[in-house]
Amino acid sequence: MQGLLKAGGKGKIIDISHVGHLVQRRLLDLGITEGSEVCVKCVMPFGGPVMIESCGQCVGIRRKEAVQIEVEKI
Repeated sequence: MQGLLKAGGKGKIIDISHVGHLVQRRLLDLGITEGSEVCVKCVMPFGGPVMIESCGQCVGIRRKEAVQIEVEKI
């Protein structure tokens, strides 16, 4: 999430076109699209994954991919 929201932070996805095709596909399969509201559940230490919740589902994505997702804070 560009500027990476902190744990507990909420935002709306603006753009996911900068992440890899496979990650885009995975997010779309889970119903996480541009315009979806997400909540950052936790950010793992030492460059670990970011847990996000959207549409009632928790998803872990790599931090390097999470920072490529553009979000708007709510």
